[in-house]
Amino acid sequence: MLNSITKKQIAKLRTLYDAKSKGKSNILKQITLAEIPEAIYNSNAIENSSLTLSDTEKIILDNIAPQKIDIREMFEVKNLAKLTELLLENPSKTLTIEQILELHKILLSNIQDEWAGRFRKDNEWVRIGNHIGANPQFVYDLMCDLVNKYNTSDETYFIDKIAWFHAELENIHPFCDGNGRIGRVLINMQLMLENLPPIIIQNKGKRSEYYPIFRNYSTFGRYDKLSELLALLLTESLHKRLTYLCCPKIISLADWSKQNNVKNNIAANKAKRQTIPAFRLRGKWSIAEIYRENDSELSIFHA
Repeated sequence: MLNSITKKQIAKLRTLYDAKSKGKSNILKQITLAEIPEAIYNSNAIENSSLTLSDTEKIILDNIAPQKIDIREMFEVKNLAKLTELLLENPSKTLTIEQILELHKILLSNIQDEWAGRFRKDNEWVRIGNHIGANPQFVYDLMCDLVNKYNTSDETYFIDKIAWFHAELENIHPFCDGNGRIGRVLINMQLMLENLPPIIIQNKGKRSEYYPIFRNYSTFGRYDKLSELLALLLTESLHKRLTYLCCPKIISLADWSKQNNVKNNIAANKAKRQTIPAFRLRGKWSIAEIYRENDSELSIFHA
């Protein structure tokens, strides 16, 4: 589970975010809306969609379908955008089975309508690599138990709880299709329930960082690496919003490296580990121009 150092870092950023976000709901909403194409591109790419970020932006922002697009991939983009905006406009107050099924219905609309909005049943077994999803006969009860435990385990640190929920959801694999995408949507819904911003799980690291987590969970019941990944991504999301709220100018990490005589690879490694307040915009690392490495208390956010 997450160590005390990481928890303290997140608590510090969370306190800053709570203070700086008061009365700023409009810009925070605009930041999240601007992230939707990137979030959807990454989530669909994790499931091996062939669409690029540019393709995804054209579909969402310009309502233009790329040439020779697979109709399924177009609806994967449109449906995921629709339910993401729905959660943003109508934030949930709790997590329920009914809500999960409603979100799944939107996700698979015009893709697999016969599967949309329901769990696996009868003889609908699934295999993911060498993992067999739960017996369809018990999926509904397993999901009810999962949601109930999530809603009642108040003593568990919130990131560990979200990580466990996501790992167990994917282990059960309750749907015939759309398990990964709905699981990532639920992570962000759960963060919103904590009054925290959404995160983007990157496609680029799926084979080295994301996929191994589920093999480790199904074999050993461990999800600590997922907790660590979610903590890093949440830290990045908070750094991004605090930078927009508090800092005059955002520049590329490459330009910041030149200005501060830091080697590019060292700066990129610091960004990935979130030891500097960098964040990704369209997959490229950015940072506040005024940030200096000796700013250990992040005074740029205290102004």
